[in-house]
Amino acid sequence: MSLKRLLRNKSVLTVLPAGVALAVYACLRTASSHAAAERYRTEVVRPGEITQTVSANGTLNPVVLVRVGTQVSGTVNELHADFNDRVHAGEVLVELDDALFRAQVQQSEANVGNARAAVELAVANEARMRQLHRGGFISEQELDQTVQGAKSARAQLALAQAQLQKDRTNLAYTVIRSPVSGVVVDRQVDVGQTVAASFQTPTLFLIAQDLSKMQIDSSFAEADIGNIRVGQPVRFRVDAFSDRSFQGTVKLIRLNPVTQQNVVTYDVVMAVDNPDQILLPGMTAYVNIVVARRQGVPVVSNAALRFRPVEAAPAAAAPRGREGRTATVYVLENDRLRRVSIVPGITDNRYTEVVSGELEPGARVVVEDRQAAAPASSPVGTVQVRLF
Repeated sequence: MSLKRLLRNKSVLTVLPAGVALAVYACLRTASSHAAAERYRTEVVRPGEITQTVSANGTLNPVVLVRVGTQVSGTVNELHADFNDRVHAGEVLVELDDALFRAQVQQSEANVGNARAAVELAVANEARMRQLHRGGFISEQELDQTVQGAKSARAQLALAQAQLQKDRTNLAYTVIRSPVSGVVVDRQVDVGQTVAASFQTPTLFLIAQDLSKMQIDSSFAEADIGNIRVGQPVRFRVDAFSDRSFQGTVKLIRLNPVTQQNVVTYDVVMAVDNPDQILLPGMTAYVNIVVARRQGVPVVSNAALRFRPVEAAPAAAAPRGREGRTATVYVLENDRLRRVSIVPGITDNRYTEVVSGELEPGARVVVEDRQAAAPASSPVGTVQVRLF
């Protein structure tokens, strides 16, 4: 009896691993239908609105910013304007020390007086010499020399008068006036400071002619410049008013390209109304320009365009989401992945328009493989039964 019982136990032990294997297989097969839905995160393709924009940073500046300088050198004696002052055209801003210029004017006035006296003497001599020539007391050559002397005296008088005019003009330049009406946004001199205008005109003041009209100077990459047109609406934000959005208009696309580190950009100027004058010169503007808009078109998540199943191909040979005018997405159907080709349109960096292709509205496109993101689990071990 003990032998039969042992043989019977051996048969049970022999059958037991096969039964366990069949049970495990049946459970895995039953759970496989739920595994695909739990493994992949999907999104439904539905009609939506797509707005494509191009973005850049820029700087707010006055439309007209006048640099007020000086044409003469000297020491600043008086300042009549300061930061944020409103000035009118012709208003005095700075007075320089004019002692040397006044002395030069006086010297030039004396030279004019001397030249005028020489002209009077030369004219009198010419008149006497003509009388003597008519009487035959002097030769024709002597008369010509006298006439030439009178002309030379007149030329010297004109030269002295021109020098006097020049010195008077330089004297007037010691009083610097505003060329336009506006607001002083910068003052770069102080009383007692010496300004030198030997090689170039130094800047003393910056005057914004009208702060109610501003402009944004920004740079856009050459890949985006083809979508920008004059007159397009612009929306932008500034750090000073982070909860507000401002509007503007593309005013000018400058044709002069700027190349830095092999990157080509173009300057774009945008006109901005600033009636409350809360936008200040120098503020950084974060600009968005709407270049295309679609409504009621099928849209697909950009994550679906980037998704590639692990089994599709090795990482080095994995196809890209967009190849020319086509793109690839994967649809989950009957717990299986099906590859679908589409023609993408515009994008807002989150969703992309589906222009054409095999993708139907309502399809569930895969955007993430949760298992690929999770750490790899340890393999299932073999069941072993020990006989005692």
